[in-house]
This record gives sequence, C-alpha cells and structure tokens, in this order.
Amino acid sequence: MPSSLETEKNPSVVLPPPGSVINHSYVKEGRYIGSPSIAKLEDGAYVASHDFFGPETKEHEAATTLIFRSDDQGQSWKEIASITPAFWSGLLAHQGALYLFGPTHHHGHMVIRRSDDGGYTWTEPKDTRTGLLTPFGQYHTAPTAFAVYNGRLWRAIEDASGSTRWGERYNPVMMSAPVGADLLRRDSWQFTPVLRHSKEWLDGKFGGWLEGNAVVLPNGQIGDILRVDYNTAGKAAIVSLDDEGQALRFDPELDLIDLPGGATKFTIRHDPESGLYWTLSNAVPAIHSDCEKQTFQRNTLALLCSEDARKWEIRYVVLYHPDPKCHGFQYVDWLFEGDDIIAVSRTAWDDDQGGAKNQHDANFLTFHRIGNFRNLTLADSKQNPFT
Repeated sequence: MPSSLETEKNPSVVLPPPGSVINHSYVKEGRYIGSPSIAKLEDGAYVASHDFFGPETKEHEAATTLIFRSDDQGQSWKEIASITPAFWSGLLAHQGALYLFGPTHHHGHMVIRRSDDGGYTWTEPKDTRTGLLTPFGQYHTAPTAFAVYNGRLWRAIEDASGSTRWGERYNPVMMSAPVGADLLRRDSWQFTPVLRHSKEWLDGKFGGWLEGNAVVLPNGQIGDILRVDYNTAGKAAIVSLDDEGQALRFDPELDLIDLPGGATKFTIRHDPESGLYWTLSNAVPAIHSDCEKQTFQRNTLALLCSEDARKWEIRYVVLYHPDPKCHGFQYVDWLFEGDDIIAVSRTAWDDDQGGAKNQHDANFLTFHRIGNFRNLTLADSKQNPFT
C-alpha cells in the first residue's frame, strides 16, 4: 500500500480504500455496488453480499446479488455465488442455515432463499412453499437487523405502493415467523397492516421513512427504527407494535427522534454485554453541514450508542474523507464479534480509472473490523471532523 508521502510526491499513485476489498466495479461498467450485508457462520467463516444497481443492470426487472466468503477473518474474499433475481437483500445466519432475504428487483416481491452449504448453493423461491413471501404488491427494504421477540423472528420492510415518488411511497410493515418455523413457507409468516405517514410531519418537511430495523425496545416491545428523509440528516422514527401485537403505532410528537446520520441507512443492534444499542451511521460534521443536501454527505462513518434507542451519542469516528462529493462509506451492515464489530461498507473511493462517479454510486465493497469497540471514544479517532 503506498504511503501518504509517496502519494504526495507522485499524484498518480492511488491509495486503496480503507479495509479489505471484497469487490470492485469500475464506473465505465455502469454497475454500482449496493446493499452490503454480512453474516458469520457456525464454522467461523464470514459471508458477505452485495447487489448491483445502475444503468447497465436489470435492477428494475431481475436484479443480481453476489455472495462472497472469507475463511481468514475478513482478510481475503472469494466470490462463491451469483443470485438472480435478488435486490436490496440481506443475509441471516439462523439455526444452522444461511438465508438471503429481500425483493426480487427494484420494488419487487419479497422472497427468501436458504443455503445449507455456507452460501455456495441456494434454494429457488418458485412459489409460496419455497420462499415467495409476497405474491402481490411492491416492496422495499435494505440489509437491516432481524430481532427475536416472544419466540418469533421479526423483520421490518416497507410497502412501496403508496405513491410512485421516492420517499413518499414507502410505509412500514413488520413481518414475523416462529423461530423454529420453515422460513421458506409463506404461511409461516404474519404481516402487520401498513402504517401510513403524513407529509405534514416535521413542519411539512417530512420526506419519507424507509429501511427500518427490527429492534426489541427497552419497554420489552418490538419496534421498527427507520431512517427519515429530512434536510438536516439527523432524524429517525421509532414505530412500535401495539399492545395486542397486531398493528403498528406511531406518535409524531414523541417518536421522531434525533439520530446523527438518521437520513441515510443504518443498522441498529442491541448489545447484551454493555446493555446499549449500537449503530454505524453517516453523521454529518458541522464543517460539511452547509454542503448540498445532507443526505448526500456520506464521507463520515461514526459509531453511535444509546441506552434507550432514543438518545444517541457519537462515540468514535470509524472512517472519514474530507471530500464528500466522490467519497462515501455507506449502507454499512455489521455484527458483534466478541469485543469487535465486523462490518461491510458500500464504499465510494479512488481507483486507477478516476474513482467513483459520486459518493452515492459506490465502486467498492469493503470489509472493516472495529476492535475493542465498547471502550472507544472520540479521542481515539484517527480523524475527528466533529472537533
């Protein structure tokens, strides 16, 4: 890896992105890397996935997701499978099997696949007995967290039939199945009714909610914590299951919360050891707050924690690049591994053909390890744009 001194002396030297590169796609290919996800298998192997979006893909018809495996704790990776159709899909290691869950394509049907050999081969969702979970409708999601609650496995998704406009078309739904059920069967799953939003929230500046996380809240209820499209990039929403466990509820006066980076996708998980909720988000430092729309500021990846899932504290800056236009660490999915966090990022970075088109249209999938994460502070950050 070239040093910063070598780069300064020779501008043609291109520094590789931080972390371990899992995959790379040049801009000229017209295929951008999206929807990173990660799982850890019982044999210790890591499995990662991503889809492709962009002008040279079939994301609106039959999208493709690639599967990668690492047997050396993320240092090196190999592609082991290509799955079509699969988009916005996330991995889940559950009861000895590996699952891939998500739509068939951009606003497609929800399907789930199972692999019994560590990700090399997968079932096909041909019908409602083999993984087709929503035979009708339009749906949206991202690789976010599953949760176990009252003996059931819970997942948040969004109904995408509310409009034809991005943001306003999405509304949350929670789906669940018994922990020991056959997850490929449609009749194993229950769905809550759709919860509709109002454009009048946030003084009429509510742009939508999406990419929710299933989380067990401190009061013992199951919740869906969603990113909120809002111009300051610092809001999220907490939707919860009602007392009867049948429908979703939301109070815009109480349940719109401050979460730095809440306008872009994040994954939230609860840590039994610390008792805290943790997330990795694209918090926006003040030095970038006067740039274009803050949802496009993805050049800072921060580690946040919360005691109650409502009040969030920035604990550590994981990654930062001073250029917000063509550099980004986004849509990060991650897992606890002992004292560490292991994560995969949709990364926009320089390459030998000029780098990413912009921060959104990422050209790398990268793996990262955050060591001893519970004890990190802002003072430990190699770069801290929040000072």
